Amino acid sequence: MTGTVLILGANGRFGRATTQAFANAGWQVRAASRKGNSATRTGVTPVAIDVMDGAALSAAAQNIDLIVHAVHPPYPDWAEIMPIHTRNVIAAAHASGATVMVVGNVYTFGENAPELYSETLTPAPTTRKGHLRLDMERAFEAAAADGVRSVILRGGDFIEREKTGNWFDTHMTNKLHKGVFTYPGPRDKVHAWAYLPDMARAMVDLATMRNTLPAFSSFGFEGYSLTGHEMQKSVENVVGHPLKAAAFPWFLLKGIALFSPLVREVLEMRYLWEVPHRVDGAPLAAVLPDFKPTPIDEALRHALAQQPAAHINQRGDALRST
Repeated sequence: MTGTVLILGANGRFGRATTQAFANAGWQVRAASRKGNSATRTGVTPVAIDVMDGAALSAAAQNIDLIVHAVHPPYPDWAEIMPIHTRNVIAAAHASGATVMVVGNVYTFGENAPELYSETLTPAPTTRKGHLRLDMERAFEAAAADGVRSVILRGGDFIEREKTGNWFDTHMTNKLHKGVFTYPGPRDKVHAWAYLPDMARAMVDLATMRNTLPAFSSFGFEGYSLTGHEMQKSVENVVGHPLKAAAFPWFLLKGIALFSPLVREVLEMRYLWEVPHRVDGAPLAAVLPDFKPTPIDEALRHALAQQPAAHINQRGDALRST
């Protein structure tokens, strides 16, 4: 079952991935950004929408089957902007009857959560951003009583096909041409990763069965659960040679944070590199039993193709991860 989907934040990381995934699956996609300058392709119509404008958003949502909420304001603006976005998206869904699908993160669990992040856990955020995300999720849950249907799909740190300034491409693999792999935390702690094309495909699959789900539902997207050692081995397998291990210079960020609100927000989330965590994918697998994730080596090969002089091993068999 396909239809028409309005993707908010279509120029962002998850927005680009879902635009492609829904178009590939035969949906009519309205790719929304503030300037309306999303890339065009078959089945995709760029539209200009500022999610801060509730009336414009509700008007754009008419005759829409699905709204993907993938807007991600800058960290320092979350407290001001996120509640307005949430109210406006809920109002648009209520006015149009569209189901909302939200890209979720792991911030709501907090640094004292058990290693397995399950949707059955009681949220206990320990950061400002975690509390803000929890407020957003609770607003969608409360809206279910008013007839608004929504689905949250939650994943870990992103691995993607484009170089966009995320942890993986900007800090961990930016020195591969020098034979160096940098890791932001202890290498024996498991960390949750989500390959964006896979997570977007899973969202499309959930969208096709949305009417069979509870009015409010949330699922974890397991992706890859890897220690720092395992991630480095996987990257070595793709580039075809061993890499020198380097630590991320957090001490430099502490100095920069004195003058940069954005860096202060990044430092607040450092705990995610220090505590082991993985996303429970069993409930998603139960409703999507035929979903096939991309093998880690293949995902990394796509991601690392954006790095200069990475010398990707196209065979991918030089240093097989264990």
